[in-house]
Amino acid sequence: MDVENTVKSLSDGSMTSEALTKNCINRIGETDHYLGAWQHIDEQSAIEQAQAADERRRHGKAIGSLHGIPVGLKDIIDTADQPAERGSEIYAGRVPSANSAVAEKLIESGAVILGKTVTTELAWMHQSATRNAVNGEFSPGGSSSGSAAAVAAGQVPLAVGTQTGGSVIRPAAYNGVFGLKPSRGLISRRGVLQTSPTLDQIGVFGNHLSDVCTLTDALAGYDATDTKTYLGPRPSLVDGYKSDVPVEPAFVWIDMPYADRYSPTLQLGIDELCHVISKETSATLDRIPAPQSFIALPACHQVIYDVEILQSLENEWKQHRDKLSRTAIAGLERAEARTPDEYEEAMEILAAAEEWFDTFFHDYDGILTPSAPDIAPRYGQGTGDSICCVVWTLCGLPCLSMPLLTGDDNMPLGIQLVGAYDRDDRLMRTARWLLEALNTPGV
Repeated sequence: MDVENTVKSLSDGSMTSEALTKNCINRIGETDHYLGAWQHIDEQSAIEQAQAADERRRHGKAIGSLHGIPVGLKDIIDTADQPAERGSEIYAGRVPSANSAVAEKLIESGAVILGKTVTTELAWMHQSATRNAVNGEFSPGGSSSGSAAAVAAGQVPLAVGTQTGGSVIRPAAYNGVFGLKPSRGLISRRGVLQTSPTLDQIGVFGNHLSDVCTLTDALAGYDATDTKTYLGPRPSLVDGYKSDVPVEPAFVWIDMPYADRYSPTLQLGIDELCHVISKETSATLDRIPAPQSFIALPACHQVIYDVEILQSLENEWKQHRDKLSRTAIAGLERAEARTPDEYEEAMEILAAAEEWFDTFFHDYDGILTPSAPDIAPRYGQGTGDSICCVVWTLCGLPCLSMPLLTGDDNMPLGIQLVGAYDRDDRLMRTARWLLEALNTPGV
């Protein structure tokens, strides 16, 4: 059952939030000793939140779009009553003094904040202890590893993560769930660990397309403390999802300059998917080479990330280097070699790319592209390759990972649908059309 129908069952009294929350807690108890998706759970607090939601309904008071629904938060997102340890021993036992904007929005929508899901160290590259929910012999991806795995394992209906490179889309693909990174600035980052002011973005996970729409709408809003958010009307993803397309969608597959990194199985899946869309649906699908300018975009992303993460983690780097992993130390040492000229040039490339995409989407409803070059790596071999995500993250475009393909070892392969900036509603409308045309579960 999707979240919208679950909320309806909660609002008419045929289901209680307390029972739903206890079912989630029981599921975690049955599976998390192996999966390792949760960093912290306050069972008593969660049950009390659920009881309060049920009591509010019984008294006929207004309820929110997530009324009584348990949600997991990545452990770099602050809550005033639960630890936020950021995947690092530097912050062991840290309990924030205030809620993040995300936590405030969840409370406002009536959600039950179940606890904190595992993140990689400082939301970066060092693999966490979480296992893949489809097959524990594989990595769940990162950095939002716990959020993706918890949703995939049925431990919680919804979870929130973050993406600076590919940290929502890649874990969603590896664990076979829907993952959405909406347009940059749609959701405030106040109270979330900052690693790159330019690139950091909030994302969400769910088992249904409608679920990620509902959760994103609940979290969206202007925040004067986050300069990437904007004061003005914003797209309603739920409205977009429920809308019918005015004409058959126009898709495009761009042969990216990194396509040589795709696995043979993925490449076969791409060819079959493009054939089905072109020949067996009423949509149009163009397949075009990437513009020459695309070659510079992954390196541009890396330069911006390096410069800004070194600035953001200055205290950790200078005061707590002995508590950082070798992975983080190597990354920050590389970042120290970056120059101001490199950064200025990268920001100019980014501005040009954003302008190019503004025009490009006049002709297309969505770009189809892989979520990752292959299935998840084996557990212990890292969090996977983010190359398929960095261009869209760099440009702040909304991107959705859909569990459309299956790869080697019966592991999921995700396909992204990327849309125009600030047109997330159009993206969801197009995604629903595509999933229905392909007869894909989870619509």
